[in-house]
Amino acid sequence: QVKPQFESRENRTYGNFNAIVYRTQVVAGTNYFIKVQVSDDDYVHLRVFQSLPNEDQGPSLVSFQTGKTRDDPLTYF
Repeated sequence: QVKPQFESRENRTYGNFNAIVYRTQVVAGTNYFIKVQVSDDDYVHLRVFQSLPNEDQGPSLVSFQTGKTRDDPLTYF
């Protein structure tokens, strides 16, 4: 659901966009840290915030890091 937000910020489109692994952090909602494969050797890390269900809002891309590899650890950023 956040692919269009990411592509808009990067000003490019990605044919490959596969989540590989994720971690969560519970706050007043949930932060998701997601490692996404965007090509054979290129990965990005996304931080996505999902508000509480009663706020009725979809996931929002908060931040991202590009230039990652499959072996880079997925940590808070």
